Amino acid sequence: MAGLNVDDVKVSLQKFGLYDYVVFVLMLLSCAMIGVYFGFLKKKAKKGDAEADYLVGNRQMKIIPVSLSLIASFISGISLLGTPTEIYIYGVQYMYIVGGVISMGFIMMYFYLPVFHNLKLTSTYQMAWLPIVIYVPALAFNQVTGINIHLITPIVCVICIFYTCVGGLKAVVWTDVVQTVLMFGAMVLIIVKGTLDVGGLSVVMERAKASGRIEGPDLRFDMTTRHNIYSCVIGGVVYWLKTNAVSQNMIQRYLSLPTMAAAKKALWTFIFGTLVLLALCCYSGLLIYAKYYDCDPLTTKLAKAKDQLLPLLVMDTLGDFPGLPGLFVAGVFSAALSSLSTGLNSMSAVVLEDFFKPFSNRPLTEKQSSIIMRAVVAIFGAICVGLVLVVEKLGSVLQLSMSLGSVSNGPLLGIFTLGVLVPWANGTGAIVGGSVGLAVMIWVCLKAQLAIASGELTFDVKPVDTRGCSYHFIASEPMSMLAINTTAPPIDSTPAEPEFALYHISYLWYTTMGALITIVIAVIVSFLVGANKPDEMNPNLFSPFIQRILRRRRIAARSQLEMVTGGIKEIIQ
Repeated sequence: MAGLNVDDVKVSLQKFGLYDYVVFVLMLLSCAMIGVYFGFLKKKAKKGDAEADYLVGNRQMKIIPVSLSLIASFISGISLLGTPTEIYIYGVQYMYIVGGVISMGFIMMYFYLPVFHNLKLTSTYQMAWLPIVIYVPALAFNQVTGINIHLITPIVCVICIFYTCVGGLKAVVWTDVVQTVLMFGAMVLIIVKGTLDVGGLSVVMERAKASGRIEGPDLRFDMTTRHNIYSCVIGGVVYWLKTNAVSQNMIQRYLSLPTMAAAKKALWTFIFGTLVLLALCCYSGLLIYAKYYDCDPLTTKLAKAKDQLLPLLVMDTLGDFPGLPGLFVAGVFSAALSSLSTGLNSMSAVVLEDFFKPFSNRPLTEKQSSIIMRAVVAIFGAICVGLVLVVEKLGSVLQLSMSLGSVSNGPLLGIFTLGVLVPWANGTGAIVGGSVGLAVMIWVCLKAQLAIASGELTFDVKPVDTRGCSYHFIASEPMSMLAINTTAPPIDSTPAEPEFALYHISYLWYTTMGALITIVIAVIVSFLVGANKPDEMNPNLFSPFIQRILRRRRIAARSQLEMVTGGIKEIIQ
């Protein structure tokens, strides 16, 4: 490619042809047809069951489809594109979060899932991070085709809104099954072909080790370190617990299963599948470095945004094979469609159960409920498309989504934890604690984003090189977190210790911080205003081990009362 400039190379890599568009369109059509099937062709639910059928599949879904839907719902395009970018820029330290993922499974299984499943709730809550989910695959599409992201996002979202509107949870789950298969297939295809192209697994590992991207866990306990073993495992377990234990997206799927045993099987199937997909994403990040180890595409601006690294690898590796780039784009968009459809379906449950039903003077008819649920899907879908314009101006999608999510998710996890584990916490305490936690986390996240933008908060990145580039380019200016340094940091440098600031802590601690603040403040306020009396609480509202404690207390109190009563009778006699 001697004599070419970076723009010429970009154009040469945009080989998205007719077969690729056919594969991509077939994916969209298959999703739409699944919606048509469950919305118009499948046997309708019995009268009175329509709402449960739309929101939780009448609680008769099967384990494998629900498990695949859980994977597809959680592993969005953010993870598919953001995780390889994370590994390319910062190394494998983030992957030690797998310890947190596994630990979360046990906590979820014993403390949270039994409460929700036994109470057969429909609504917990929903957070609006959906615009990020839409924006990320649009980046991939832009990289491989050159088509403007604001042209493709409305088209894809309309299809997603359609099949979510008409098909409900059953359509969402079964489209998730198709989309999960596409996700795994696309990642495996890229990894196999890419590894062969660079010379094999040994070459990938050697180049990753030489650049310091493969390393052991950082054992220093420093909360300002972006990733270490403590933030990944302890902060990670709380972050993933929030995502699983109090996320409307996930809980709604667990509740669609008929029994608690089925829900537990789905939980562990989800964890296994998620770990496999995270491993594939991690390896693909190392593969990107092995491919571009001597010509960093971010420095040369061959990739305009960090999260376009994987699409760049796809076009470089699979561009000459008609239909395969289309399969990759279909896989990434599948992840996004899954998360979007899940979010929209969950929002319809939240709005109906928490806003319309409590404030309606009389019970809603089946037709009114149906109209409300479908209108919510359409309205929130349109809002999410509009908010893509905002997300486009923000930073790295993986850290961005986790950081912004923690603003509300930490306090929410704290409130739900109070509800299932702390019998004496009352409503006043929960409201005050949640409000304080939310206010603190808004301040922390805003200050952190401002510190990143101003250069006050920076992170060490792994070295890259451009000496092997065979095309002309104008190097990008060195940036802090939002770009790549072209030289390794000095090994023996001893920079002055910066002053500790709360907003300098790792974003993986955000959820933990928000939850702890909420719980501590709520407990204090509850005792100040008059705590609940645990013996008067309904045991079914709490986790199984709290239920056992409450029942033992009641038995002990009853026995004591009987002894006192018996003693009084003896004295009288």
